[in-house]
Amino acid sequence: MPLRLLKFGLVKSYPESRMFRQRDRLRPTYDAVIIGGGGHGLATAYYLAKDHGINNVAVLERGYLGGGNTGRNTTIIRSNYLTPAGVKFYDQSLRLWQALSETLDLNLFYTNRGHFTLAHTEASLRTLRWRAEVNKHYGIDSEVVDPQTVQAACPHMDLDCGGAPVMGALYHAPGSIARHDAVAWGYGREADRQGVEIHQQTEVTGIRVEGGRVTGVETIRGAIATPKVICAVAGFTPRILDWVGLRSPLKIHPLQAMVSEPMKAWLDPIIVSSSLHVYVSQTARGELVMGASLDPYELHSTRSTLDFAEGLAARMLDLFPFLSQAKVVRQWAGMADMTPDFAPIMGKTDIEGFYLDAGWGTWGFKATPICGKTMAETVARDRNHELIREFSLDRFSKYALVGEKGAASVGH
Repeated sequence: MPLRLLKFGLVKSYPESRMFRQRDRLRPTYDAVIIGGGGHGLATAYYLAKDHGINNVAVLERGYLGGGNTGRNTTIIRSNYLTPAGVKFYDQSLRLWQALSETLDLNLFYTNRGHFTLAHTEASLRTLRWRAEVNKHYGIDSEVVDPQTVQAACPHMDLDCGGAPVMGALYHAPGSIARHDAVAWGYGREADRQGVEIHQQTEVTGIRVEGGRVTGVETIRGAIATPKVICAVAGFTPRILDWVGLRSPLKIHPLQAMVSEPMKAWLDPIIVSSSLHVYVSQTARGELVMGASLDPYELHSTRSTLDFAEGLAARMLDLFPFLSQAKVVRQWAGMADMTPDFAPIMGKTDIEGFYLDAGWGTWGFKATPICGKTMAETVARDRNHELIREFSLDRFSKYALVGEKGAASVGH
């Protein structure tokens, strides 16, 4: 071990500055309070300060930054959705992603890989053709390709797939991956530089509402007065909504993933199969990051299970039989807050000053930049940004569902 590294590890005070400052105390009042220190909450705080000059903002996180779904996803970024609202929203997010490392002055390891969604049945192929036409109409780089194209891009794949042969695929060239924890750190650091206060280990225990208007929040460290509260807590959303007397159709399901030991680079594109319930990419360090469909039961838990690992491993071997001796080094779970139409819930609510950022299910990470930008404008101007108008909570009472299920990576 180099002497310099040994000395660095033994000193009590590190010369390097932290990513963001540790705040000793909460102020009695803030212009806005964001509940949730994940990518969405931190991005909203950053854009509130940067784009709108609102930096008297507190981000309250019950654990540590990025410890929720931001640090538990499989890092896939794409914009090949199905509905006009979804396509336009995620396309703007992808554009922000492409410049985000420069914006945040931090290497997010954003890597363009290309994204294949495999079809194993005629029905799946019809849906992919439908998505491709919608994508092309809105200028998204997306096309249906034949099995030979898939094989050329991924020669290690067995196109027979254990008896469910690949009949074609939707190829989305801009499909990418990024380092998810770096995204949280980057937004957190830049928000801190803009004057936003970040408070970890600060659990919110209640929200004060008087006369249909938000007046403050209660925390384990005391009460705070604020006219605006942004809820960005994923699987904890139903609990927050109970505090303010709002209803939603959200259902919380565990979503699990796992990662293999590092190996020589062999998988360049992102591979998704909705029929096999599997999606996989390879990191710069060589690990395979693998995910599948939601657990079939509602549960407020982040525990992983053995049957998930066994089932996903079997489906991975249908695609890549040569991996039979590869080792799984860890697995984990997050909590997916699912909506009936597979679209998020964003923007203003019937409680004045209470803004909702929820319903992100399995598609939240890829929306991080545009979510922060649109939520910041919504809060600053107190009206829903045009890109999120169709995602409002009242769409469920108005029977105006978005209908994005056909664009889900796997069958949930």
